[in-house]
Amino acid sequence: MAMRAALRCLSANFAPRLPQPSPARLPWRSCYRRTLSTTPAAHTALKFTEKHEWVQVDGGIGTVGISSYAQEALGDVVYCGLPEVGQRLEKMDEFGALESVKAASELYSPLTGEVTEINTELAENPGLVNKECYADGWLIKMTIEKPEELDELMDQAAYDTFLKSLEE
Repeated sequence: MAMRAALRCLSANFAPRLPQPSPARLPWRSCYRRTLSTTPAAHTALKFTEKHEWVQVDGGIGTVGISSYAQEALGDVVYCGLPEVGQRLEKMDEFGALESVKAASELYSPLTGEVTEINTELAENPGLVNKECYADGWLIKMTIEKPEELDELMDQAAYDTFLKSLEE
């Protein structure tokens, strides 16, 4: 909320000084609206665990990562220990670990399935977990053997409520 107020204040101060582009030079302007958001649109499709992992499902494959809350709590991630492709996981099985300058944290599978891919970029650049935890900082991709397990996970609104309860 404070960020929006600051941005409004900034835009009010600078708007008169900025040149206004001609609509004729921007033919796409009437078709698309740009909005400022502090959370990625993909959040609406994410499901979360109480251990702060998220999963996004696409065609029977779940992409797994850690939440923004978890990466902030960890601090700068310096190492990612991930499983082998082909490893079978049960829901809430430990599948790896993240180490940061402040702490280490185990990773838990949000669903039952088999690891189909790991994010090899994290070996060279584990900081992606901090910079883009919902995009390029994903950890593993896995098959989803029991789709009904998705119903047991939290959506974004429930996860936000869960995080607020941790603050109390």
